[in-house]
Amino acid sequence: MPEKTIALIAHDGKKADMVAFATFNRDKLMDFNLIATATTGRLLAEKVGLEVECLLSGPYGGDAQIAARVAQGDVNAVFFFVDPLDKHPHDPDIQTLLRACNVHNVPIATNVATADLIISEEAL
Repeated sequence: MPEKTIALIAHDGKKADMVAFATFNRDKLMDFNLIATATTGRLLAEKVGLEVECLLSGPYGGDAQIAARVAQGDVNAVFFFVDPLDKHPHDPDIQTLLRACNVHNVPIATNVATADLIISEEAL
């Protein structure tokens, strides 16, 4: 079992970007434990064939679950593809996750370009 964990989250408007990113980087992602919020994880399992531990959906606490795992030191990076043009009723959970990554010095990519950089440089 891989020792490092990546958390994968994508807002609804960015789920296609996450699937495309994961498809392109499938072989690299297979070297990690993957956790994701419910819908994103299900898409990655079904469309890309990745083994993903699915947590709750973001609006139902999935972002907070990932923030807790970051705080516990169980996550090495977070790829959270954010849709900046949409409102998110669970914004406090999103901010908690961003804060947890910053407090615990965990890399967080909020777009494909940053995720590509992190995974291609093998920064993990």
